Amino acid sequence: MTVRFLADEDVDADIIQGLRSREPAIDILDVKTAGLRGTLDSALLELAAQQDRILITHDRRTMTRHFRERVDDGKPAPGVFILPQRQSAIGGIIESLLLVWTASQVEEWRGQIAYLPFR
Repeated sequence: MTVRFLADEDVDADIIQGLRSREPAIDILDVKTAGLRGTLDSALLELAAQQDRILITHDRRTMTRHFRERVDDGKPAPGVFILPQRQSAIGGIIESLLLVWTASQVEEWRGQIAYLPFR
């Protein structure tokens, strides 16, 4: 199955815009524009699982904990990508997400936490 993304509300809008401008066909649900601001981490992970989307976030502290709890409980977990908050990393993040989108399947990321950009 093709990779689809769910962007947490803390994801820089430049990343989302950059992805969409580089590849208009990419499927990325943005929490901010979808009316889901303030949704709890556990609920976002559930939504990601229901829609088979990889969650992208800057939240390495609480989101990784909730994700690990979900995996430990045997619940479906399509994957989480942790992004740095440095402006200088935006180009590398976009390139890494495009690489994932074009060269992998969502099944490859199940139960995984990855840190982007890839090096």
